[in-house]
Amino acid sequence: MNLIKQRLVTFFQAYPKDALYFMAASFMNATGKAILWPLTTLYVHEVLGRSYGEAGMVLLYQALAGIAGEFAGGALYHRLGAKTLIVSSMALSACLLGSIVFVDDYWLFVALVCVNGFMNGIAVPSINAYVGFRWKEYRRKLYNAIYVGNNTGLAIGAALGGLIASFSFPLTYAVTSVSTFAFAVFLFFFMKPASHDDDYPAAASSALDGNGDGSVLRNLLNVRVYLFLGLGALFYYISFTLWSNGIAPYLTEQGYPLTMYSLLWTINGIVIFAGQPVTNFIKSTIAKSLVAQIVMSSSCYALGLGFILLFHQGYLFLVIGMIVCTIGEMLLLPAIPTFYSERTGKAAPFFMGLSGGFGNTGRMTGPTLYGNVYDHWGVVPVLVIGTCASVISVGFFLIHASLHKEKASLTQRQAVTY
Repeated sequence: MNLIKQRLVTFFQAYPKDALYFMAASFMNATGKAILWPLTTLYVHEVLGRSYGEAGMVLLYQALAGIAGEFAGGALYHRLGAKTLIVSSMALSACLLGSIVFVDDYWLFVALVCVNGFMNGIAVPSINAYVGFRWKEYRRKLYNAIYVGNNTGLAIGAALGGLIASFSFPLTYAVTSVSTFAFAVFLFFFMKPASHDDDYPAAASSALDGNGDGSVLRNLLNVRVYLFLGLGALFYYISFTLWSNGIAPYLTEQGYPLTMYSLLWTINGIVIFAGQPVTNFIKSTIAKSLVAQIVMSSSCYALGLGFILLFHQGYLFLVIGMIVCTIGEMLLLPAIPTFYSERTGKAAPFFMGLSGGFGNTGRMTGPTLYGNVYDHWGVVPVLVIGTCASVISVGFFLIHASLHKEKASLTQRQAVTY
């Protein structure tokens, strides 16, 4: 008990007080968002009376809107300012979610969900960039801590969502609307409207200026910064969606109850929360630079899925594969925003949005691909495709690492110019 108390004290002392407030608010927001995460498909089918195929199309439209939102959020960060962009997008998202409670028309529901997806897409790269700019001396630890906290919130929120939906499906949207609005109010009072001009070196600002006419085009043409990292993320997320669109139906087909699939994600959450010493060891020994961590992450995912491909007949082997894949996830997801914050200076929001668009394309492609393959040929081809996608992501991340190898030794306080 004293050891736990000591670790908590050490954790709280490691960050500025305002960063701790932000992490707590982010955790609450993630918990609220996760209430809806597993329930949109059921809401469309049970409440609106539409088929599961139509529910899948709603998720597709929402994902497309999210991709557009990530691009927009990255491009508008410096034009509108972080506070205006983030607070307004979160407040509008809260209003849209609240209005869904009173909607029973399918197409109006689709329109509201898509606009909400766009608003959420705007917020993601903007919040990541804000964290990197405001707490640049702590951002490596902060991105990781926020990732762990948000995933804990996702686990709690998903469990609460099922409980709330058992009373009322529309109530899930109302609760999420309230949590989102509370986060917007917190950010309104918390965020400083001051410029970030002093938050990155002048060299980085001049080389990758996020403002001014033509800057978006210049950044798009600077493909060595984002293209291979983005393509690697795209194929990583194609492999990531295998769990819900390959493993889930396979377990059902084998006669396992749904709780056994849920247990895999419970294990995922436990590993994320308790497995920090493992990833810290990897970062201090095998993968000391950010680009090395990114390569190692996809290597772990390929290893985990390859293991499942060979030994998927037993549930215990699925658990082992999930643990290995989760370690890869823990290495990758905090590393991407950290890379852009440290390496691209003022243009970080744009590149975060661009990279997020690649990742969402992978999330959108995987379910359709795996669903069709599973229907025709079963789980083995699905596992082959997922493993191959992970291997391809390793290849793209290796190309990205080779392009930035000479920069790997820079400290987190520096920004690289290109």
